[in-house]
Amino acid sequence: MISADLSIALPEILLAVYAMAALMFGAFGGKDRVASLLVWTTAAVLVALALWIGARPAGAREAFGGMFLDDAFARFSKVMILAAGAAVLLAGKDFMLRRGILRFEYPILIAFAVLGMMMMVSAGDLIALYVGLELQSLSLYVIAAMRRDSARSTEAGLKYFILGALASGLLLYGASLVYGFSGTTLFSDIITTVSAGEMPLGLLIGLVFLLAGLAFKVSAVPFHMWTPDVYEGAPTPVTAFFSTAPKVAAVALLARVLHDAFGPATNEWGQIIAFLAVASMFLGAIAAIGQRDIKRLMAYSSITHMGFALVGLAAGTATGVQATLVYMAIYVTMNIGVFAFILSMERDGRPVTDITSLNMYAKREPTKALAMLVLLFSLAGVPPLVGFFGKFYVLWAAVEAGLTWLAIAGVIASVIGAFYYLRIVYYMYFGEESEPLDGVMPPVQQGLLLASALIMVVGVVNLFGIDSFAATAAQTLVR
Repeated sequence: MISADLSIALPEILLAVYAMAALMFGAFGGKDRVASLLVWTTAAVLVALALWIGARPAGAREAFGGMFLDDAFARFSKVMILAAGAAVLLAGKDFMLRRGILRFEYPILIAFAVLGMMMMVSAGDLIALYVGLELQSLSLYVIAAMRRDSARSTEAGLKYFILGALASGLLLYGASLVYGFSGTTLFSDIITTVSAGEMPLGLLIGLVFLLAGLAFKVSAVPFHMWTPDVYEGAPTPVTAFFSTAPKVAAVALLARVLHDAFGPATNEWGQIIAFLAVASMFLGAIAAIGQRDIKRLMAYSSITHMGFALVGLAAGTATGVQATLVYMAIYVTMNIGVFAFILSMERDGRPVTDITSLNMYAKREPTKALAMLVLLFSLAGVPPLVGFFGKFYVLWAAVEAGLTWLAIAGVIASVIGAFYYLRIVYYMYFGEESEPLDGVMPPVQQGLLLASALIMVVGVVNLFGIDSFAATAAQTLVR
């Protein structure tokens, strides 16, 4: 029934209708003069959709012949994506407004990107997967180059576009091989081919190309080369968005493909994911040590954290998927707080990204410095903050799956990575006196900074129950 299919995909349909209506309103109703209104409206729509999806009845439903899936896994991921999108939109509004780069297209492109991500995590078919992935990617290419008068922003958008096109080509080639050897694009049918007997070599090669295309979206090594340049060159609110919602969508899509389409082949794809995890954890941790620009540092930090998220997926178990979902929820919360702080780093009204500009920041702004210290310690995995439990979950999942060597590698990478987080703390509390940063911080940014820091402390009690929701989501996926 078409009506039943439409009701299952109703949140996505409503977001698409809103985005197109907002585009018409912006184009014919005032253009950039209504940009602030569109930011607030879009954020409100995203929050409303997150609450609605979170309250939807339990159970798994499918639409359009199995191409679109609505289950606990998709709902958990969508709530994270929508909440992150709304938070980043509001956090970056003042930054873009003060610099005259807040275009009415910006919140609309964010809405379209979020729509693509929602499609990605609900995809039950290779074609639906690609449609969602490209809708997200095309929107992100544009907002990366949103600052049209900046050569670095334009360069960031161009690099992201070229490498993204390459990744899409790899993914499409892999999808064509999978279709050629399985005779279907539906995940539910592909998995019967995989479980029917020994996995054909061509199907395995197709899976490798699929993983290569998806690893680009996750910023996993060796497909990470775009990340530092794009993070540095894009406007800081765009960088904040890149580091949150798209990462959740890409990791969730990767988990969906691995378990829904290739679940029985854990031994084959588990080795690939384990390699990507180790390479990402170590390269991100080591390369970040020499960074002085905080946006580039956060780019390498995201590579490391995606490595830890992949540790949970490499386990190939429901516990591993649960650990990855919990880790992504914690990671997104930490990053929203950190980027709210980075957005406020200014001197004489101009944005500053050099970490040495934070020298003795705690002396002038003790509350903000303390909140940033909590977030950085949590990113480093220092107990008893919530970030420590996120890492503990994924490493424990690896140990339970017999991948003790992977867990040990994760511990070593975490120790190495702690250095560059602690160095920022050192500058804030013990650095040399230097020209101070402006003390102005818009209320939204300050609220997000303090709220995320508080969550990192208070959340140690029971993680706000997120682990139980993640367990339900994981059991839906891993059958």
